[in-house]
Amino acid sequence: MNFSLINWLAVIIAGLSAFAVGGIWYSRPLFGSAWMADSNLTEEQIKQGKKGKIFGFTLIFSLIMAINLAMFLADPKTTASWGATAGFLAGIWTFCAIAIHSLFELKGWRHIFINGGYSIVSLTLMGLIIGAWR
Repeated sequence: MNFSLINWLAVIIAGLSAFAVGGIWYSRPLFGSAWMADSNLTEEQIKQGKKGKIFGFTLIFSLIMAINLAMFLADPKTTASWGATAGFLAGIWTFCAIAIHSLFELKGWRHIFINGGYSIVSLTLMGLIIGAWR
């Protein structure tokens, strides 16, 4: 693998894009209320969460995902289209992992599709950013 083919600024932006997607995806008007109900969480419980820990680790994991995807896309022939396709395929992979864990946690299909759908959308966007910004 040729690390010189990785645009590290694009990787950072791609990692940060997961925050933007998550903010929209888990907002009350979109899937936030359904996600809270399916997760058996109340507004009070959400407010009691340690935001620094939650967002800090989310940033770290999002950057790791973007770095991993960038390593797979580190090829001079990578385009925005291939980046988005690779991100989508990685999203399918993580969707399946989320589905397996959720089934054993006795979560319903709506919960699986909310969390798995976020994974597909965020990884597709990550791949698009990394592929386009060569």
